[in-house]
Amino acid sequence: MKVGTNKNMENTRIAIFKGRKVRKTIYHNEWWFSVVDVVEALTDSNKPRVYWNAMKTRVKASDGIELSTICRQLKLKAPDGKKYNTDCANTEGIFRIIQSIPSPKAEPFKRWLARVGYERVQEIEDPEIATKRTRALYKAKGYPDDWIEKRMRGIAIREELTDEWQKRGAQLQKDYEILTAEISQATFGVTPNQYKKLKGLKLAYVGDANNNVTHSLMLACTKLGMMISIGCPKTMQPDPKVIAIARKQGNIEITSYAKKAVESADIIYTDSWMSYHVAENQKEQRIKVLQAYQVNKKLMSYANKNAIFMHCLPAQRGYEVTDEVIDSKQSIVFDQAENRLHAQKALLVILNKKEGKR
Repeated sequence: MKVGTNKNMENTRIAIFKGRKVRKTIYHNEWWFSVVDVVEALTDSNKPRVYWNAMKTRVKASDGIELSTICRQLKLKAPDGKKYNTDCANTEGIFRIIQSIPSPKAEPFKRWLARVGYERVQEIEDPEIATKRTRALYKAKGYPDDWIEKRMRGIAIREELTDEWQKRGAQLQKDYEILTAEISQATFGVTPNQYKKLKGLKLAYVGDANNNVTHSLMLACTKLGMMISIGCPKTMQPDPKVIAIARKQGNIEITSYAKKAVESADIIYTDSWMSYHVAENQKEQRIKVLQAYQVNKKLMSYANKNAIFMHCLPAQRGYEVTDEVIDSKQSIVFDQAENRLHAQKALLVILNKKEGKR
């Protein structure tokens, strides 16, 4: 199961253990789940760790399969608040483990997996069935008809393009990778490899979220396959129209708690609390409301170890961000500024050319 945890996704992704607490973490851009928690959810065992160990022994003895080989030890938070190495598996691994759980609660999952496998065989025999199911799936997820039509046309065009490349001599996988990279770079400005590095990353924005910076980040992140989590006061949430568009594009979470927003984040982003439109008599009240969203060393500690800090500048030190964060090695605010400089210079060149034509 790929990264994503927003309310919209709860209705459009498979809710494997709805209503039960299953710890999870992001590893290599996908969710990995606690095996012990899954075992507890499906067996109601009061000793799930013992159950899991006994199950591994039983499966090895009967089937010759080491279930531990599909697991990885990852650190997860325990009830005492500390993080310990825990057996975790990705979605594929969890489904395999479920098949070895002799419990009535596991039976619906086993039957579902059998049905999915049968449907896949049908699609191989008749590709038209796959097309119909894809349309029905997008419809069930709430996508509008015009979006579905564009999506399906895009799939058909890619298939035709692949056929054309084959006719013109493209044979090796490398040939297709080069051609795809060229088209992607020309169309979207990023190659597939660059896109993969972005896809699955989590950006957390904290502070006043009802502004053009947050709105742009929401649309850009969801378009690129990144998750964006926004921590802001309820009175400063993004425009509902932008939220709706972003949720259709991808993964977005909005919370009133800064800590929750930045947990496991790869990028922490904030903006000035005192925008040009803020009246002088409102500043003191804004500071009180936004104080809980200040990016400081403690807040950064909840993010991933190598998380970076971003700010579009100018920053007001001591307000939305502290010196120890903006001056740290994790801060890339001046790299941001340099990147904008090149774009602004290009804009000036274009405007000067237009001015010269008049």
